[in-house]
Order: sequence, then structure tokens, then C-alpha cells
Amino acid sequence: MPEDSPLIHSLRTAVAAAPADVPLRLHLAELLLNTGRPEAAVAEVAVALQHAPGDEQARQLMVRAMGVPPQTPVQDVRQAPVPESRQVPDEPRATVSGGRPRFDWQAAEDQVGDVVPPRFVEVPMRADGEGDPGDAGAWDVDKPGAVRLADVGGMREVKERLEAAFLAPLRNPELRKLYGKSLRGGLLLYGPPGCGKTFIARAVAGELGASFLSVSVNDVLDMWIGNSERNMHEIFQTARRQAPCVVFLDELDALGAKRSRTAHSGMRNTVNQLLTELDGIDSAANEGVFVLAATNVPWDVDNALRRPGRLDRTLLVLPPDAPAREAILRYHLRDRPIENIDLPRLAKATDGLSGADLAHVCEAAAERALLDSARTGTVRLITMKDLLAAAKEVVPSAEPWFAAARNVAMFANEGGTYDDLITYLKKRRKL
Repeated sequence: MPEDSPLIHSLRTAVAAAPADVPLRLHLAELLLNTGRPEAAVAEVAVALQHAPGDEQARQLMVRAMGVPPQTPVQDVRQAPVPESRQVPDEPRATVSGGRPRFDWQAAEDQVGDVVPPRFVEVPMRADGEGDPGDAGAWDVDKPGAVRLADVGGMREVKERLEAAFLAPLRNPELRKLYGKSLRGGLLLYGPPGCGKTFIARAVAGELGASFLSVSVNDVLDMWIGNSERNMHEIFQTARRQAPCVVFLDELDALGAKRSRTAHSGMRNTVNQLLTELDGIDSAANEGVFVLAATNVPWDVDNALRRPGRLDRTLLVLPPDAPAREAILRYHLRDRPIENIDLPRLAKATDGLSGADLAHVCEAAAERALLDSARTGTVRLITMKDLLAAAKEVVPSAEPWFAAARNVAMFANEGGTYDDLITYLKKRRKL
């Protein structure tokens, strides 16, 4: 019975409609296992164990799917480990003392072929044989995605600022016309690394139903004189043809560094070209092109880029608050077999960690459970103890950023640019 058989398809539909129906999910898992799909079976049993950790049938099925040696007692199974690699046919399984399995190097080599290769974008050719970056196919433009601001956990203040400064005028053209609100200008997101600036930019594109074009310094910089400026122009030309389109300038401090520091560098002309593109040839040139940018060091961005009509609106993106941390932790634990996890308590214990730090906490906790299972020869679920121990070992990655930002906020806050940052530092008693 192939995996795409009508029966398996119907069972998947039924499970999706009733995700908490453990017997139904286990029936699907057993069919998948019997048709030679152990990894898919493990994924289904792992979800079943989250709903019913003590279900004996689920534990037995997990043992079968994982290929755990027969001497491992079923009653001691507490976790669904990472799916075991394919065994080499007709060869005995290597073991260490105590009958526990040794790492299967041959199977690991076999899995290398399963890795999806990176996607390359083909540059179309003109009649003269030269590549034309101006064509939309030359730049990796993502179609309107399903990510919305509702998918961003917590961060209520960030969402409110986005709504007031950027989204509400776009959604209400009549009111915009009544109040004479201009759509010119872009939005600059800044804050410590790993706090979700890129994800927020994608969510804004989702709210607008717009394509998304992410630009980094590697996409623009070229060793030949004039090519960097040409690349910048062609990127914006592509966005204009793909409108509505969000152009996301990642690491703006690299793309738009202060020209006073790049007097003898080719980047100076690139910054000049970026300024020209932001202004547009005329008032209608950038219609439907929305520019968002992100940086960890806004104080290194050329002041002209932040002039009214360009990236004139600034939004501070801070480490996630408690609701956001809970949502991030839930996301990173969703496909891992867990037991008795108190997410509110865990969110409280991870105060000050960035989104990237929280992902590392979940990864480290899974690692602890996996290594423990390998040492003892039995498998178990990830517990609250694993997560709390992992959280204790993680040093907040945003702290060095705050140390540098504090000096800027105190002594270089011209025009109140960093008032939001000062308010946050005072609230956290970092100032």
C-alpha cells in the first residue's frame, strides 16, 4: 500500500480534523510503518505521545518504529528519539558493550543524498549574451506569503507602532487622502541580533499581500566599478515591476554606511545610488514599492538615508516579551516529544533571551535527552528539567549589544531618535 493510497490520504484528513484522537493517529502511524515509512510513523507517534504520554500502544509502536533493540524494556520508554538511520542490508548491526547500538556511519553517508541542494536563480540572457539583472527572474522575489502579524507572538507595542506608522495608512486610502498622509518613506527596524526583525518584515509583506525581495550587501557589491550601482538600480526596477513589493534591505549598516567613513571606497557611490532609488525618478516611480530595512547598529547608517521621505520611521525591536517567548518555545518544541512542560514557567525563566537564544535552549534540551538515552540504552521524553538546565547555561546574546547601545542612547540621542531605547534601558535598570 503506497503512502499516497486513498486509505492513508483519508486517515491523514481525519487526523487533521481530530488531532487529539490518539487511536486514530496510531492507526495511521502503524499503516505508515507497515508500508516502509518509519520516519513518518515516528512523527505521528510523537504527537500521540504528547497527548497521551502513558499510552502503552503508542510506546510499543514507537519502539518498533525506532528499531530499539529487543532487550530495551518497553515500559522504560519515555521519549521518541531522532529517527534511526537506514540499516545496511544483510549486515549485522554494530553494538557497544551492553547491547546498545553504535553510530551507523554507513547509514549517515546514505542520508547525505537526501539533503536538498541550495536553490539557484538563473540569470536570463539578453540577445547580446550578457545577463540582465533587470529582469525579475534575476532576483529571488518571493511571492506573497501566508505569514501575518498575527503569527508574530507577543510584541504588542511593535505591532501597534507598525499599524499606526505603516499599515493603517496603506489599508485606508480614503482616510489617507482626507488627511493628506503621504506613503513616501520607509521603515527602519533596529535592535539586538536574533530578535525577529526579518520575520517581522515578512509579516508586514504578508499583511500587504505584497511580494518580498530581500537584499543584502552580497547581492549588491561587485568588484567592477559601476556594477554595484547598477545592481542597486536593477533591484529596485525589479521591485517596481513586481509591485506591490516589499524591498527588505538587510544589514543596512553595510549597504548604507556613513559616507564620511567610506570616502575612498566604492561603497560611497553605492550609497548615493540607494538614495536616488529611495527618492524615485518622480513622485510615482516607487508606487507600490514599500521599503523596509533592518540593522543592529543604526548609528552607523548614513544620516541621509534617515531623512524624511526615505527611511524616516524607526522601530525598535527588542528581545521577546513573555507571551512572545511562550509562542517561540511552543513553536520550537512542537515536533519534539515532550513531557509535562510548563510553558509559562519556562517563559519566565528565559527572560532576556532573544528568539535565537530560545531556539538554542530547545535544541540543547533535546541534545541532553538524546545523549542520556544513548548512554542508558533507553529512550525518554524531553522534560522540564532538561529545558531549565539548558536555559541556565545560555548567556543572553543581546547583552553586548545593550552595552554598546547604552553609550549611544546617553550621548548621541540627537532629536530623540533613541528615546524608545532609553525608556527600555531605564525599565530594565540598564541605564
